[in-house]
Amino acid sequence: MRPFLELVDILLNLYTWVVIIWAILSTLISFNVINTHNRIIPVLMEFLYRMTEPALRPIRRVIPNIGGVDLSPLVLILIIWLVRRLMHEHLL
Repeated sequence: MRPFLELVDILLNLYTWVVIIWAILSTLISFNVINTHNRIIPVLMEFLYRMTEPALRPIRRVIPNIGGVDLSPLVLILIIWLVRRLMHEHLL
C-alpha cells in the first residue's frame, strides 16, 4: 500500500505544478505579456486547459470570480495540499 500512496503523492505534486503553470500562463496571456501568435503557446495552453479544467470547473461553480480574479486554482492547490498532508500522516 505504501508504494501506491507514494505514487499518488508524486502525481499530486506534479498536478500541483500543472495548476501553477496554468495559472501563471493564463495571467500572463491576459496581460498580453506572452505573445499568443507563437505556435507553441496555443498548444501548451490547450494541453494545460484539458489537464486542469475538469478539476477547476466544480470549484468555479461554488466560488465565483471575485473582482475578475479566479481563485479556483488557489482552492484546488489547497485541496491537493490537504490530501497530500492526510496521506503523509497515513504513511507515518
